[in-house]
Amino acid sequence: MKKKSLWLILPLFVGVMAACTNTNDTNSTQDSSMHVDSMAMDTTSGMNGMTANAHADIAATKTDTSGSGRVELIKKDDGTVEMSLSLNFPKMANKTVAVHFHEHGDCGDAGKGAHGHWNPTNEAHGKWGSAAYHSGDIGNVQLNAEGAGTVTVSSNRWTIGGDEKTNLLGRAVIVHSGVDDYKTQPTGNAGSRIGCGVISGN
Repeated sequence: MKKKSLWLILPLFVGVMAACTNTNDTNSTQDSSMHVDSMAMDTTSGMNGMTANAHADIAATKTDTSGSGRVELIKKDDGTVEMSLSLNFPKMANKTVAVHFHEHGDCGDAGKGAHGHWNPTNEAHGKWGSAAYHSGDIGNVQLNAEGAGTVTVSSNRWTIGGDEKTNLLGRAVIVHSGVDDYKTQPTGNAGSRIGCGVISGN
């Protein structure tokens, strides 16, 4: 009887041990995966650096000049704000277009709702970094054979959510059809408005 009982219990014991082993292996694998995912996220965050604090998606304002673009704004550790602008206007290929920040975040009426250049310091229009220029005077962007172009500018004149004289939130980004001559007041004779986007926080 003892031998028969032993042979009946032994397979049951082996089955229980195997189940425990599988459970431990599964838990070990899950823990390992979670750890790897966490490490990957930390590494990605470190490699990418800071993410954008605000942005604007630029859309065409004219049916005969299709295009798009994006502005990303990042608050830097030194207190400045870095703007990264990318444009894609195929019909303007191999041309230079002017880009400015405008006073109001309104792209209505083909961009005219944005009103004039954002100029909280009441200076003359000019080239960025010259003796006098608007806080919204970004300047000219050269587009390549596909109509694409990029520019990056950093400034301590800008904030994201600061006071009225520096805050970029709620402003409009306007892409013009022409070149800014940096002289004509107050617009630089930059042509019509072919693109517009409103800056908002992420």
